[in-house]
Amino acid sequence: MKIAVINETSAADKNSAIMAALDGRGHTIINAGMTESGVKPELSYIHTGLLSAILLNLRRADFVVGGCGTGQGYLNSAMQYPGVFCGHILNSLDAWLFTQINGGNCISLALNQGFGWAGDVNLRFIFDRIFSVERGGGYPAHRAEPQRTSRVTLEKISDLVHQPFAKIIDDLPDDILLPVLAYPGILEIIDIETITDTNLKETFLRRLAKPE
Repeated sequence: MKIAVINETSAADKNSAIMAALDGRGHTIINAGMTESGVKPELSYIHTGLLSAILLNLRRADFVVGGCGTGQGYLNSAMQYPGVFCGHILNSLDAWLFTQINGGNCISLALNQGFGWAGDVNLRFIFDRIFSVERGGGYPAHRAEPQRTSRVTLEKISDLVHQPFAKIIDDLPDDILLPVLAYPGILEIIDIETITDTNLKETFLRRLAKPE
């Protein structure tokens, strides 16, 4: 699995703890957000929510680990976009139930609120549970089928109520989109030239070449 770690500015100092908790699990880790404080441009949860959606919609990542001070801001930011199904995860039981029942592709962690003594241990426990079961397996067992149906329904609703992703990228204001694209290493991860959707590829190139 390709897992993107996307920290925003208030939680940049927690990046190393997240990376350590993910280490050794056999996944490809893409450290795409703020890896330390002070890197420019500075990315708020508004920006990291968008970046998460870009990586998921372009299939550059299969799963995103994000968050912010409380986890609430990033959760709301990421869920504005199509194809993003995010859970607010505070502990290992949250992680297990979200994976089993909701089968989402993104989690939002509280990386300042309550992140005290043994916070790094809690991260490891969370990832232990997320990656211990097949996503969408269902819980309890007799609820597996209606839960699967609900997940499929939510995907259809997401498609219906959102604009095409290329139009979203085209319509976003400069102060939201351009800091994300300008952040060190992001263009290499996105790799615009290899985007198979011609319209989406041309939209990214147009926004980079001539900011509106």
